Amino acid sequence: MIIPYSGWTKKSAQAVHDLPLMDLLFRAQTVHRKHFDPNKIQTSKLLSIKTGGCAEDCAYCSQSARNGSTLPASKLIEVQRVLTEAKKAKDGGATRFCMGAAWREPKARDMAALVAMVEGVKAMGMETCMTLGMLDDTQVVQLRDAGLDYYNHNIDTSERYYSEVITTRTFADRIDTMNRVQEAGIKVCSGGILGMGEHTGDRIDMLLTLANMQPAPDSVPINMLMPQADTPLADAEPIDPIDFVRIIATARILMPTSYVRLSAGRSEMSDEMQAMCFFAGANSIFVGETLLTAENPEEDTDMVLFAKLGLQAEKAGDQAGREAAE
Repeated sequence: MIIPYSGWTKKSAQAVHDLPLMDLLFRAQTVHRKHFDPNKIQTSKLLSIKTGGCAEDCAYCSQSARNGSTLPASKLIEVQRVLTEAKKAKDGGATRFCMGAAWREPKARDMAALVAMVEGVKAMGMETCMTLGMLDDTQVVQLRDAGLDYYNHNIDTSERYYSEVITTRTFADRIDTMNRVQEAGIKVCSGGILGMGEHTGDRIDMLLTLANMQPAPDSVPINMLMPQADTPLADAEPIDPIDFVRIIATARILMPTSYVRLSAGRSEMSDEMQAMCFFAGANSIFVGETLLTAENPEEDTDMVLFAKLGLQAEKAGDQAGREAAE
């Protein structure tokens, strides 16, 4: 079960978030250095294994069949194609391979292929992650036994604001799946999206939900909304860059040992904004040209930025060495 951790309350988290920016950044960097090498960034690759035609109505998503999107629906791609892409990702330096399917939930007929994907990627020596929507108890066990390391299930926003973004499932549905995943021994990857019209308090409540899990998610992706054509949020106002950096820093302080992933939206961020996010405690990115259906900086662009900042891509085994040292 997700058990609240009494160390963080709305009041204490809000106080952290509202610190003068220089104090907030200093505190976040101090926390970060206690648990991570500040000059190493984890690089992951995300592959859409089933695109479009999703039965959910997430207001930000171009893959929803309910949003009037013209994105065509595809079938689950072949296992060998996934393994080929995983090999390319590994050769490019990625240490984690994430596979995402646009489903409300996987069907029983798809599980054999999904298991084969996990087993194949795991055999390459990469960490495995999947995001497939809601899971039942049997599916969780099948994925765990195949060797799945992480399951991504973003809560997107606060419980209060959730129904403004999604109506085809509830916030509690998300928590239930995360409980199943954690209880099975799979690590949780969960975060949210900023810039969907939510209030600052909603962003803090989202982080509190994650920080008060027991344990907190091992990976926390923080996305900046990239408005997609033909979706209800196509004309959403962009989030202020400093407000975004504040959430990254707050996430780092509330979840000291979690990887905080700078996810969707990086293609719209300046080098300076990304650098501030890394200083605030973000230490993971996706590499590659696309994130499911959204643009992402090309790997060469990322390596140029890393060189400017003196950053290095984390190598396989670095995480295990860090955990052992702690």
